[in-house]
Amino acid sequence: MAGTPCPLVLYEDVYCRRGAAENHIKSWKTHLAADRTSGTRATANQFRLFLHAGAYWLMGGLRAAMPKRSSFAVAQLDTLRLRLIKIAARMVDMKTQIRLHLPTSCPDQRILRIVLSRIPQLAI
Repeated sequence: MAGTPCPLVLYEDVYCRRGAAENHIKSWKTHLAADRTSGTRATANQFRLFLHAGAYWLMGGLRAAMPKRSSFAVAQLDTLRLRLIKIAARMVDMKTQIRLHLPTSCPDQRILRIVLSRIPQLAI
């Protein structure tokens, strides 16, 4: 039986990776509506998918920027979108920085401050 992979290696390297890939596709379709190709032209649908791929990449970067012990580090994309992105904030555009004024009732202010300070690292 030389050369036969052990069951644990098969499980971790094949089965788990396939499941993770399927979860990424499901998340992309479900939470970002990336499977909507309702345009009549193929180029419009292709551009829509391109934008959704960019949104998925940004949301993945946002999740990766979360502190490791935070519940947001493993949160689904719709949770991130609803709890951190779809909030009412006043934005002040300055010469060297952008300042966000969050409402005082924002429950996730602390985690949002940490993640916003890490956004420049996403561009690298």
